[in-house]
Amino acid sequence: MTVTSPEPLASTHRRFHLVGKLASFGVINTIAAAICVVLVVCTVMAPILAPYDPAAVDVLRPLSPPSTDHLLGSDETGRDILSRLLYGGRTTLGGAAIIVAITALIGTTVAIVAAWVGGSFDALVMRATDVVFAFPGLLVAILLVSIIGPGLVGPIVALTFAYTPTVIRVVRSVALREVSMPYIEALRIQGMTGWAVCLRHVLPHVMPVVFVQIAVGFAYAMVDLSAISFLGLGLQPPASDWGLMIAQGKAAMLNGHPEQAIAASLTMLLAVVAFTLVGERIAQLLEGRRS
Repeated sequence: MTVTSPEPLASTHRRFHLVGKLASFGVINTIAAAICVVLVVCTVMAPILAPYDPAAVDVLRPLSPPSTDHLLGSDETGRDILSRLLYGGRTTLGGAAIIVAITALIGTTVAIVAAWVGGSFDALVMRATDVVFAFPGLLVAILLVSIIGPGLVGPIVALTFAYTPTVIRVVRSVALREVSMPYIEALRIQGMTGWAVCLRHVLPHVMPVVFVQIAVGFAYAMVDLSAISFLGLGLQPPASDWGLMIAQGKAAMLNGHPEQAIAASLTMLLAVVAFTLVGERIAQLLEGRRS
């Protein structure tokens, strides 16, 4: 009698499970996820992959077309466009990641505390979010950046302030429903503190909603962060940033050298579409798991 080893069967089961996961994610979304991974890897490894220093100026070769020396050409001061593109992803993708992380942390904390405390504190939080919602998020960010000053810190603080009310409202609605559950009242009667109840029981139930907000909000943060740099209120030259590269490439485009503007615009478009598709698909999967 032949005995089949369980290890090949387990390995086969894991492969089928992985294939099933990829199939549920969808072909287009899988391609988008691969693009996101490539962009993140290229951004993280920019010091290794970049052929030149992104700030190195070559006055002898300004606005050179794509060649073996400069694969995407050079800008008006002779800086390598590919190197600036790789380093520019660090500020665009990294800045967006910082924004959504801080927004999720602050928004989730305030939402859970408001739902738990209730009363006048909850009403005050909701009125404060109403005030911020009365103005477009990007407009609020531009106003705050004009006060804080240009750079990367100003836009991050401004966009965090603009995005946090959305997270507070969405997470609060789920937290309110969870706080009203009978088992929460039973935990109160047993003497469990409010912080323990919120951390051990309320927080795990609102985390799927928080992940949805992070996944969907990442692409919006990228666009708004680049828009602020495009307007000249974010990072300043000679810094590398996709929005700044698009703004600087406008003049060269009028002179018949669209390489920088096209490279930065296409990379930005590809990143936004890819992260949006992946974020929306993750949101759908998490929502399906909750239902």
